[in-house]
Amino acid sequence: MVREEYAVRAEGERPFRVLGVQQIAVGGREKRRLLRLWHELLGLPVVGEFRSERENVDETILALGEGISQVEVDVMEPIDPERSPRVHEPPLNHIGLWVDDLQAAVEWLSAQGVRFAPGGIRKGAAGFDVCFIHPKGNESFPVGGEGVLIELVQAPPEVVEGLRGNGGRGRGEDPRLS
Repeated sequence: MVREEYAVRAEGERPFRVLGVQQIAVGGREKRRLLRLWHELLGLPVVGEFRSERENVDETILALGEGISQVEVDVMEPIDPERSPRVHEPPLNHIGLWVDDLQAAVEWLSAQGVRFAPGGIRKGAAGFDVCFIHPKGNESFPVGGEGVLIELVQAPPEVVEGLRGNGGRGRGEDPRLS
């Protein structure tokens, strides 16, 4: 039973689904120290690199798991530690969530008062369309991540099908309840 104060109070039917975790991103002043742990000691393989002056990030992309359930572990360091964004603060920088319809998610969540970080929908480091929920709400958009930066990531068709887990019965139907 859901306590009254936790009941969903959103307006209208949610036109998208969060399908699963796409990534976690950790930052530090020196990426090599993160790679020592995540790659060398824990054994996560390197699957990509990303560097962006505009986003002040030098990133190595590691993989945890395989196939559609694979989760990226992005280890990041700032190109310039004195510039924003400060990808090493906080060290657990953000979490990425697969969604089945990013455009619908952004439109609907905005209408519910969710604040998004500047930049809108754009290509992320792994080549998928992404958008970030701001860690803090404001007067115009009072809902934020309560201190957590949340990346919404458009899932490709094979991930949508594989992670929906409902036999194609449509959004919002949980096969465990059938």
